[in-house]
Amino acid sequence: MKITRIHARPVMVPLKRPPRAASGEIPEAPLVLIDLETDAGVVGCAYVFTFTRAMLAPTVGCLHALGDMIRGDALVPLEIEAKIRTRLTLLDTPGLVGIALAGIDMAAWDAHAKAQELPLVCALGGQIKPVRAYNSCGLWIDAPERVADDVEGLLAEGDFQALKVRIGRPDFAEDLDAVRRVKARIGDAVCLMSDFNQSLSMNEAILRGRALDDEGLYWIEEPIRHDNYTGCAKIASEVKTPIQIGENLLSPQEMQKAIAAQAADYYMPDVQRIGGVTGWLRAAALAHVHGLDMSSHLFPEISSHLLAVTPTCHWLEYMDWADAILAEPIRIESGHAVIPDRPGCGIAWDEDAVRQYLIE
Repeated sequence: MKITRIHARPVMVPLKRPPRAASGEIPEAPLVLIDLETDAGVVGCAYVFTFTRAMLAPTVGCLHALGDMIRGDALVPLEIEAKIRTRLTLLDTPGLVGIALAGIDMAAWDAHAKAQELPLVCALGGQIKPVRAYNSCGLWIDAPERVADDVEGLLAEGDFQALKVRIGRPDFAEDLDAVRRVKARIGDAVCLMSDFNQSLSMNEAILRGRALDDEGLYWIEEPIRHDNYTGCAKIASEVKTPIQIGENLLSPQEMQKAIAAQAADYYMPDVQRIGGVTGWLRAAALAHVHGLDMSSHLFPEISSHLLAVTPTCHWLEYMDWADAILAEPIRIESGHAVIPDRPGCGIAWDEDAVRQYLIE
């Protein structure tokens, strides 16, 4: 089976609860939909998230350029990934090029699993099983008195037992007020994660972290710039609440650097940042060797399969950002992601919706 084309389409997808974090707002989801086509008629599907509309066209260009490198190659995901990385040794693969490479890798693994008529998790040697999830679709930065208004709705969407609240307001008293209001509404039986979205200085992070230590938070995520591993390690040593990082790790090699620095208690790679399925599997091996709990960031459709084969599987971050263009969005039942029992990762496009949101 040989690759004939990479077809990439940019869309702007409406969001049910537009994100508003300390690092900025995202009114709509800019996604690039990827179809990896083969001469056997098998098509691998994946999508990537470009953060801003302005990056849609450059990402599409990167995907088509990388696709030209592998046209005619056999559908062997590990060989495809190695070839592209070798060809890009001097340029390297951070930023949009890395995202495009990860998107192709995800689509290649989807096609690989479809060719075997297996769900991705099974093609990777695992089995379908529930994956514990938390709802990350709400509790954004807002006036503290309004933050908790949607708690019941968020929990009810999949009988969730865990939520994430965003913090990082200029006035920490408002952060504390928001956390306490949410905790009062959910009680002790529901886990509450928190995320500063890289908004603090190291000293401020230590001060706020210590103040939050008695608030019953499950973790504190990305208090400072993501690649300041020494600073993260200092915070982790000074704050009792576990520190979570990892969504911005650009490779398994970067994850190894963070682990060596003892930068965090928990890690949550993002499949499009860490290098697609191939990069994820290497990162999961690192987490396993070091005995570190590993969660996911975004992309629940494919991350559920990957967490199911991750030895130190921790939490799946549930986000519904792609639901509007998916034929069958991932389901959450009893607080767990339900991995679909169909070939590939389960992604198929709702073509009517794609046409509606397509950017020409």
